[in-house]
Amino acid sequence: MRLSDLNRFDNIVIQMHDNPDADAVGSGFAIYRYFEALGKKVRLVYGGSFKIAKSNMLLLINELKIPVEYVTGIEPAQLLITVDCQYGEGNVTHLEAENVAMIDHHNTGKMSDDMAEIRSNLVSCATICYDMLKSEGFDVNEDIRVSTALYYGLYMDSNELSEMRHPLEWDMAENLKIDRALIKRFTHANFTLQEMETAGIAMIRHSYDAKKRLSIIRSKPCDPNILGLVGDFVLQVDSIDVCIIYNECPNGYKLSIRSCAPDVAANEMAEFLTEDIGNGGGHLDKAGGFINGMRFDEEYGGLGIETYFFKRADEYYNSYDVIYAKDGIKDKSGFRLYKKLPYTYGYVRTTDVFEAGTEFRVRTYEGDVFVTSSEDIYLMIGYYGEVYPIEKSTFITKYQAKEDAFVKHFEYAPSIRNLKDNHVYGLMPFAKQCVSVDEAKVYAKHLEKPTKVFSKWNYEKYMYGNSNYYICFTYGDDKDIYLVRKEVFEKTYAEEN
Repeated sequence: MRLSDLNRFDNIVIQMHDNPDADAVGSGFAIYRYFEALGKKVRLVYGGSFKIAKSNMLLLINELKIPVEYVTGIEPAQLLITVDCQYGEGNVTHLEAENVAMIDHHNTGKMSDDMAEIRSNLVSCATICYDMLKSEGFDVNEDIRVSTALYYGLYMDSNELSEMRHPLEWDMAENLKIDRALIKRFTHANFTLQEMETAGIAMIRHSYDAKKRLSIIRSKPCDPNILGLVGDFVLQVDSIDVCIIYNECPNGYKLSIRSCAPDVAANEMAEFLTEDIGNGGGHLDKAGGFINGMRFDEEYGGLGIETYFFKRADEYYNSYDVIYAKDGIKDKSGFRLYKKLPYTYGYVRTTDVFEAGTEFRVRTYEGDVFVTSSEDIYLMIGYYGEVYPIEKSTFITKYQAKEDAFVKHFEYAPSIRNLKDNHVYGLMPFAKQCVSVDEAKVYAKHLEKPTKVFSKWNYEKYMYGNSNYYICFTYGDDKDIYLVRKEVFEKTYAEEN
């Protein structure tokens, strides 16, 4: 999506997530200024249970004169643009609109399209907005308020620039002309004296589960962002991998979750803890949520909230299995030998798309896979258009390669994204045909329990499967582990007699 694609709309509302942070405000303000410069009728809004109260955010808004509005509802807008969030998510107040566009860096499984710019490989939404504005020839440095707001959004979401990993982020940090005196004031205004005391007391009164390396912390009522700051600090403790920080508010409980455990996605846990009684979501390592007090009481009666968190945390950890490909399949019971049926599939040599050494992302049904192009790495295009990487040596044993073009139409056209320039490439123009051979065998079994698989392609992020999946490993290599959707597996494999 390009911003100019949205120029046809005249009445535009830009919405940030509830309780917006610096990245949301900076991103929203930059997009606001773009449409304002075009003479559009535009508003910058947010909703939720809390108005912005955090000192650094109030300073940011007041000093840069950002026209932020708190709303509980609006007249349906001709166009609603969500920034740093996605329409329909739990941390986004529902607002009516005739058309919806989204700009975000959170990975919720949605890909970019004509009305969405989703780049989950970037650390901040501000970076996406900076790049989109640059593509339109809009010079953010002409207004130091905009450049300063964007920089502060990147600064805060990248942990003071320490977590930047993409060249675009480095370029942005270097090229923006900012009010450094103001940035310094913002970064030294995260806590009031009262909030410092609140945070200190909260950390002293923590509960701890040594087996799970989980800490649960109750805080006095405070700005929700303080919960996150407490969590960031607590996660630096050597014996804590996951922490749940919460406080009581007028209508229920606000919670913040931090995780550095590879098998515990903070956003997933937030959704689990608030299921049917509130809402939750966020990043893999940082998330938040809200539990409605009335619905909690109806569902759990006299159960104390902290007891509830421990109980649900137990249920969460027991709800899935974890498999690391580097360890192989330890328990092979239940696996049966299957042969891949001799359909015609597609394959792509990664060096036909990118020069060797280029890092790119493959979006699969089970999760994102990050691959570096090489003469030894191919991409397979399956029966339903599913894409997955395969080593050349494995490919040769499983398939007979042809040079004929692979031509087939899929509901979702397979594509990959270059992580350096963020360009998306369709795979079909590069695809050639291949046919499975007799040696294309796997061991597989139907999943009965949700499973998180850390594949040989990514030991840091898991692929997720449930009863709609089979778990497989290649015949002769129990470290080549992957998940296949049930409908795909049963169509393309047959059990060996």
